Amino acid sequence: MALIEFSNFSFKYYGADSLALKKIDLTIEEDEYVVVTGPSGCGKTTLCRTINGLVPHFHRGYIAGNVIVDGMNTREHEVAELATTAGLVFQQPENQLVTLNVEKEIAFGPENLGVPPEEVRSRVDELISLLELEHLRDKHPHEMSGGEQQRVAMAATLALKPKILVADEPTSNLDPKSAETILDIVSSLNRRDMTVVIVEHRLDLVSKDASRLILMDKGEVIADGDPREVLAMDLCEEIGVGVPKATAVYKRLLRSGVHLDRVPLTGQELAQLTKEGILR
Repeated sequence: MALIEFSNFSFKYYGADSLALKKIDLTIEEDEYVVVTGPSGCGKTTLCRTINGLVPHFHRGYIAGNVIVDGMNTREHEVAELATTAGLVFQQPENQLVTLNVEKEIAFGPENLGVPPEEVRSRVDELISLLELEHLRDKHPHEMSGGEQQRVAMAATLALKPKILVADEPTSNLDPKSAETILDIVSSLNRRDMTVVIVEHRLDLVSKDASRLILMDKGEVIADGDPREVLAMDLCEEIGVGVPKATAVYKRLLRSGVHLDRVPLTGQELAQLTKEGILR
């Protein structure tokens, strides 16, 4: 059985004129690194909130079909039950930071789940080290930069020991360096066998590490596959998704009759492929 399975799933928020998700059929296996992208309003955030049960338990509306996460139907299991399986990092981290300092923030979730104090302490120390938060341990979350808040929100989510990390545009308000730091952390977590589902528009930073790219538009999945294959499709430009610069150059070269061995995702890959092509 897949770790996450959407089966003919549709959802419309109360008061909305159209479906946020339309007949989604989708499976995600353990240890995958899945990037979800698409234009604003295409259903990416709703997809994230469905995985951890916020849809339908917090966000109410019309619902059809099912979502099964690690064997649990999200219609039948509350958000608190799903939290230790699917941890969600919000686009705006300050919306999920609720305590007076970083240490308390990371401890908050496990404490409320009844985790023994010595285990809570161990998790807090481990995550402060992993996400390099030692200098922020006693600082109030709302006194920190956006990048720091995002790392704290991620630490607080990981403190619940979820199987799946779901991150909804975690770099949207960050400078390029902070964005790269956050995405490097996400990639390292995936290499530690954590399944990752991340909504992201900075495809130049994230696609090189992803195992799969899902393209959405108007509540539907319109492409799903290897990032190189999906990003090479004209469909991306047609719906307004910005492909990595190296991929855009590859496509221009292809239209000019120049064929490289594979679709590059980074400038370094493009340079290497171009060099190999010249030497042949």
